[in-house]
Amino acid sequence: MDYAALLPYINTYGYLAIFFFMALESSFFPFPSELVMIPAGYLSALGHMSLIIALIVGTLGNLVGAYINYWLAARFGEAFLLKHKNILFIDERVLKKTEKLFQKHGAAITFTGRLIPVVRQYISFPAGLAKMDLRIFFLYTFAGSFIWDIFLLAIGYFVGLNQTLISKYTTEVTLFLLILIFIVFGAYWYKEKFSARV
Repeated sequence: MDYAALLPYINTYGYLAIFFFMALESSFFPFPSELVMIPAGYLSALGHMSLIIALIVGTLGNLVGAYINYWLAARFGEAFLLKHKNILFIDERVLKKTEKLFQKHGAAITFTGRLIPVVRQYISFPAGLAKMDLRIFFLYTFAGSFIWDIFLLAIGYFVGLNQTLISKYTTEVTLFLLILIFIVFGAYWYKEKFSARV
């Protein structure tokens, strides 16, 4: 993965480029957020942009892209998504698995799904199909995206564009987030089990 591929665009168009690419990343278009937020972190370290503004703009872009998927699912339904799966870059198998996770865990998977590669883009579809309350959808999407973007910006800020180190730290971050997800679901399961007894 060439982490410097979008550097000229982000350097030239600044926050507008971050917003656009992160909205694209959160929509159905397969586009890695690492290619956007890591260079943004690097440029922040050089003093070319604000780390805080890059974080806010990137997360807002995530919200817009996620809502596109939510709206498509809520407006047209699952049959439409599967009919146009090639145009929408939808993997039917992943969509079905994400739907099952959403049906079981709802809001929790909306939050944690934003921290899992591949699932990130898909989690908004079942939320739209279920017509999840938009306030809750935006809250959990924002929270999950915010955390993910913080890690990516931090990697770019402290590591730069060193391919080897980026690969090392993104792997470690992903592992850490998976542990976090395990803890969240553990707490969620305990709460559900405790509530059922009361």
